[in-house]
Amino acid sequence: MKHIYVNGKVYTGELPLVQAFGEEEGKFVFAGSDEEAAALAEPGDKVTDLQGRFVCSGFNDSHMHLLSYGSSLSAARLAAHTGSLKEMLQYFKQFKTAHPVPENGWLMGRGWNQDYFTDTDRMPDRHDLDQVSDTVLVCAVRACGHCLTVNTKALEFLGVTADTPQPEGGRIGMDENGSDGRFFDSAMDQVYHAVLPPDKEEIKRRIRLACCALNSYGITSCQTDDYCVYRDIPWQTVNEAYRELEKAGELTVRVYEQCNFTETADVKGFVEAGNITGAGTEYFKLGPLKLLGDGALGARTAYLSRPYADAPSARGIPVFSQETLDEMIGYANAVGMQTAVHAIGDACLDRVLAAYEKALKEHPRKDHRHGIVHCQITRPDQLKKIAQMGLHVYAQSIFLDYDNHIVKERVGEELAATSYSWKTLMNMGVSVSNGTDCPVEVPDALASMECAVTRTSLKDHTGPYLPKEAFSVKEALDSYTIRGAEASFEEGIKGKICPGMLADFVVLEQSPFEVKPENIHRISVYGTYLGGKKVFG
Repeated sequence: MKHIYVNGKVYTGELPLVQAFGEEEGKFVFAGSDEEAAALAEPGDKVTDLQGRFVCSGFNDSHMHLLSYGSSLSAARLAAHTGSLKEMLQYFKQFKTAHPVPENGWLMGRGWNQDYFTDTDRMPDRHDLDQVSDTVLVCAVRACGHCLTVNTKALEFLGVTADTPQPEGGRIGMDENGSDGRFFDSAMDQVYHAVLPPDKEEIKRRIRLACCALNSYGITSCQTDDYCVYRDIPWQTVNEAYRELEKAGELTVRVYEQCNFTETADVKGFVEAGNITGAGTEYFKLGPLKLLGDGALGARTAYLSRPYADAPSARGIPVFSQETLDEMIGYANAVGMQTAVHAIGDACLDRVLAAYEKALKEHPRKDHRHGIVHCQITRPDQLKKIAQMGLHVYAQSIFLDYDNHIVKERVGEELAATSYSWKTLMNMGVSVSNGTDCPVEVPDALASMECAVTRTSLKDHTGPYLPKEAFSVKEALDSYTIRGAEASFEEGIKGKICPGMLADFVVLEQSPFEVKPENIHRISVYGTYLGGKKVFG
């Protein structure tokens, strides 16, 4: 039995829009006019009137952290209370009262951003979090996920003192009295190791929670980095959780796992256990080796080729040496595995591009689809190399909502003039997908598309930043559908509404082609469908 939808505004991946489409057994079987739909209908088929609503392929967030998002939904959500340090601390106290933890238990929160504080221009330190509690262990993670702060009791519990050595690829903040409670990049691992990890059933609960939230934003697919959320949980457990949810029919988002490792030996063990890019099903599939190359711009840990314009003593933190990058990327490329590397700073990008060049010279591959995650601070010479090597770029247009306020003061006029240049890359023939890096940002696909089109911030309309880099509405939609499918080698099965494709689609109350660009984020999601079945609405 077919399910036919009529009287709509349907984006098939091409313009002009059509009126109708049909689905049967989880796949699209038709897209065209209402008259063609009527001719196709047979007795017993179900017909739904879309009443003029807009429909397109389900959104695909091409880089996020699904398990981390599910965990953040159970913790204190600091992002909504980061207008001032005082406000953030007050909310954290209230959350502690409403969600008591036992003595020596951890009170977790995420989402603060010191650039939004109106009462100070610094990051919170241990003394600030001591105001939240001096009897439980308190941890507050910055919105970007590349910095966190703990209270004094947590420092004592961790055994961190002025004599604690600095870790490779990270930094422990220090002042005249020892640690100030701040941990950056790989230094954060020792905090996370001390937090009791969830068991498999709790992991499944958090994944279900995150998937439900994603469906409400019209998302039917995501490419997610989950192995690094709890380093003490083996990747086998994470994979089992996903596969058990799939078997139970509880996985409402198709998942392409970006497999995060930090040691070559671990990658080899993973591959030798039979894991390779593309292994799995249409619901849970293994993707690229994922590496974290540097930090974030907001925390000034993104690795730049020159000092930060607003902090001349800082250049950021490279997580890996060139030798380690060469080794890990070279191995993955040699065994046929796709690779995706987080690179925000241009100095980090230099290292990543050099590693890709070396790997592809040693073992040439025609369709590797290796990629750059974020690809924010860039120079023209780097953009050319990305295009020449046929790399994929995982952009986060939603970052412009915040970064519009800081990019020039952070990196200076010269670098800012050639950064976030995703339209230039598209014009060079590069496949550029889109996402939110959730929970760094809320997984609001329409808000991200608006930033791609306007290049301005959502609320105060700061910008436009480099307006020549603006996407058209079609390009923004494609970045969340067709290009996302290209990132995972799945453009043959999803990303468009056309016969034979998986019937993953989203119904919107208004057409992004018809509203003002600054109102795209206000469009409501009416319904989300996975394999033809409604999962939201």
